[in-house]
Amino acid sequence: MSGTLVRLACTATVAAQAVLAPVPAVAAPEPQRSVAELLTDLQQLYRRTEQATETYNATTEQLERQRAEVARLDGELARARLALQGSRTDAGRLARQQYQSSGGLGPYVRLLLAPDPQHALDEGHVIGELARARARTVGRLAAAEKHRAALARAARKALDTELVLAGRQKRQRDDVRTRLAGVERLLAGLTPEQLAAIARLEQQGVATAQEHLATAGALPADRPASPAGDRAVRYALDQVGKPYAWGAQGPDAYDCSGLTSDAWSHAGTPIPRTSQEQWDRLERVPLNRLRPGDLVVYYPEATHVAMYVGDGRVVQAPRPGGKVTVSPIAGHPILGAVRPGPDRP
Repeated sequence: MSGTLVRLACTATVAAQAVLAPVPAVAAPEPQRSVAELLTDLQQLYRRTEQATETYNATTEQLERQRAEVARLDGELARARLALQGSRTDAGRLARQQYQSSGGLGPYVRLLLAPDPQHALDEGHVIGELARARARTVGRLAAAEKHRAALARAARKALDTELVLAGRQKRQRDDVRTRLAGVERLLAGLTPEQLAAIARLEQQGVATAQEHLATAGALPADRPASPAGDRAVRYALDQVGKPYAWGAQGPDAYDCSGLTSDAWSHAGTPIPRTSQEQWDRLERVPLNRLRPGDLVVYYPEATHVAMYVGDGRVVQAPRPGGKVTVSPIAGHPILGAVRPGPDRP
């Protein structure tokens, strides 16, 4: 009986503890971000993705140049090995000749004992020429050995550099993919109403920025394109509607600098591949002196580029998920403008 009372008392204690135990706090719902905040988040993600893309493009171009250098050195090394083999053959023949003639009288003894001294002198001249020829053969062999060794070292160093660049390219490719996944996650969590509101807010911002440029007199007056610039513009406009793809340089898809570099290449004037190189290596021009074919570079890091087509508009591969399009020049914060081509004035 007493055991039953103990059990009942324990059960009551446990029940009381359960009643008095604190209730776990329910997490407060995350406050919903405004359309402006969502647009800012998206713009930052796009900007970081494009920056990573341009870094990847630069490394890819370096890697292509390095692979060409490795191939060149490999070919030169193969030729040097053939030349060395020829020099070794000549040296072997020289050694056999030296061995075969080592048992005879020396040239000076033959000169003293010769019945015809003039003939012996002539023979001595021939012997001297042979000696000089042998010296040249030995010299060629030594030079060929040295050249082959230097090429072998250069080829190994070039291959090591190629492997380093390939590893860097892979890390940068993974970085781009991670950033793209972040963009996709954010977009996937938005409703159609939010997406439409973001698009409207973005268009309003572009229109305001375009108006500010016009009011400040920064928009260029109508200027004729150079012949090469006209060809570049026509080619770029022919790509309108093709999808953006990071690292792409046509013909089926483009990223921003892939479009501008491909267009100018088809115009007969190759330019650097990335937006940073285009900004660094091409001639700067004031914004109000733009003419069709010039390139407009955006953001302080020069991570986006578009081609001016006239009337305050550019053609560009805008961002992941977009297509090549014609849009106002003020679509992004402008860093400056550059002019490709030999006919720059």
